[in-house]
Amino acid sequence: MIVEQIWTANSYRNFNYLIACPETGEALAIDPLDHQKCLAAAKRHGWQITQILNTHEHGDHTGGNRAMIAATDARLLAHKNAGGRIPGVNRGLGAGDLIKVGKTVELECLDTPGHTMSHICLLSHTDTPALFCGDTLFNAGAGNCHNGGHPQELYQTFATQLAKLPDATLVYPGHDYIANNLGFTLDREPDNGKAKQLLEQVRDQDPGQALVTSLALEKETNTFFRLHSPTVIARLRERFPDLPDDPDPRTVFLKLRELRNSW
Repeated sequence: MIVEQIWTANSYRNFNYLIACPETGEALAIDPLDHQKCLAAAKRHGWQITQILNTHEHGDHTGGNRAMIAATDARLLAHKNAGGRIPGVNRGLGAGDLIKVGKTVELECLDTPGHTMSHICLLSHTDTPALFCGDTLFNAGAGNCHNGGHPQELYQTFATQLAKLPDATLVYPGHDYIANNLGFTLDREPDNGKAKQLLEQVRDQDPGQALVTSLALEKETNTFFRLHSPTVIARLRERFPDLPDDPDPRTVFLKLRELRNSW
């Protein structure tokens, strides 16, 4: 499996992706908002885009569909419940469905509600798994729930699905928000040395050559995975004095998401 991460350099800081089979040159485009950059990358590598996948229905992820389909005649894939909000879906996906690209690439669909209620992530069936996570999981952060989502569902997605993936899983999000997200982690957990170190590393990085994190690194530096940290809980109690003495992870997550909304 070959992964091409495409930096759009737009105001939303989107990443688009091409996933290609090295044997056949067939490729899947994920959220190809910048269709021109995606088409140019495919042409440069000699790949044929045969499928397009939208992780969810927001316009900064679906906005390139029409031009991409016109240029490639690719089939469009999305969550089975998103068809009413994403025109032209050819295949609706549910949890456990498999997407094959060429002869060698197999991706598993994860039903991951929270950012929206019709959001999917893709997990590669490779020796080192890769997670293409749209706006559910960001480097050092979590998606918001402002436009059709729900924070309790997002917590369930993190707790019952993402946290249980192998630590070696590579994380490919829909946006480059890593520096700002690490700032929030350090606001909530000032003694997180790993987050400080990582922020120094990525503060001035070229998003066109972005660091690809692992789930293990996310668990060290992403406050939405650090729900048992004594510092996180103590700092949270400063803002929410009625927090229980030993708050459950769900409560910590929801309070963190609430703070992040206005941070």
